[in-house]
Amino acid sequence: MRLLTRARLKASRAPRAKRAADFDRAVAEFFMRIALEEAAKGQGRTSPNPPVGAVLVKGGRIIARGYHKKAGTAHGEIVALEAAGPRARGADLYTTLEPCDHYGRTPPCSLAIIEAGVRRVISASSDPNPKVSGKGIARLRKAGVEVLTGVLQEEADRINGPFFKVIQKGLPYVTLKAAVTLDGKLATATGDSRWVTGEPARAWVHRLRDKVDVILVGANTVRRDNPKLTTRLAGGGGKDAVRVVVDSRLSLKPSYTLFTQRSSAKTVLATLEDPKGRKARRFTELGVEVWQVREKRGRVDIKSLLARIGHQGFNHVLVEGGAQLYGSFLRERLADELALFLAPKLVGSPGLSWSGDLGVKVMSEALSLKNITFEQLGADLLLQARL
Repeated sequence: MRLLTRARLKASRAPRAKRAADFDRAVAEFFMRIALEEAAKGQGRTSPNPPVGAVLVKGGRIIARGYHKKAGTAHGEIVALEAAGPRARGADLYTTLEPCDHYGRTPPCSLAIIEAGVRRVISASSDPNPKVSGKGIARLRKAGVEVLTGVLQEEADRINGPFFKVIQKGLPYVTLKAAVTLDGKLATATGDSRWVTGEPARAWVHRLRDKVDVILVGANTVRRDNPKLTTRLAGGGGKDAVRVVVDSRLSLKPSYTLFTQRSSAKTVLATLEDPKGRKARRFTELGVEVWQVREKRGRVDIKSLLARIGHQGFNHVLVEGGAQLYGSFLRERLADELALFLAPKLVGSPGLSWSGDLGVKVMSEALSLKNITFEQLGADLLLQARL
């Protein structure tokens, strides 16, 4: 493969390879990054499907682009093909995920690509779904369409991580988000936690909420903070995630904001109690769903709850507190990713530690983090890592 030595690329045009058969890695990555930007527009909106972006390129220029907006609507490749119309013939299609090859709520993308006369398909991630895996590519190649794979696969795999986990393990992808002081405290000894972090960090959290399907909190977090758990983006807009509260004995009062305010998404209580009992009726009368979940050591079994969330068609869960819930996810190795805000503050030993008891007796048993990145947001530091 010939590599481009100087890539001064504009937003809608990149250098053409000298021969049609040439595959220029730098050019391919340029257009794939635009396809990834398209895919990101659908994050948190496509479950149980993956977010997919596509770009059609002809003569070094983008002629159409598209992304999957929500389940049941056209996939990203189809949106781009429909936007291009007859111009798609002889074009190159960049897609962030292997084109599907089965009939679901929509027809196969592979057939539409062939019928449109696309010359070449460049894809990023492979689809682990047994209904798709390798079949779309095989059909395209059999029809004479050139296929190139693995372009910016790592970046695409990150966007598709929640979908991949549900397909492979039957459980949604879990991000733990916590805001703590430098000595690891969520709140003071009195329970006060407003605010651990500054406005830039809180704005980042709202952008994250906009990209997930479910926000999960424990009953103590509701008591302490009385949160809304809605998405409030600068300039308005945004999507509310489904809000799930773990309350094993339905001990919360129905008067908390979470249960009384209006939201575009539903609110769920996960409990051990009878969903048709007197305690539950106080919430169901407000439109709150009550899920009875299997018990584990006298509390809601977190893994069973995750399985039910995945069965409901949700791919990505954001856990926002509290310490007991964080500890459960960490002890049971059910979390995939950590987003930890470190504020330049000290509270002292009486404060509330964020991770709970992890049962670690010796340092060799400590949970290890990988793929660690740091970002400064105002005075706060955001640590992101895989678990």
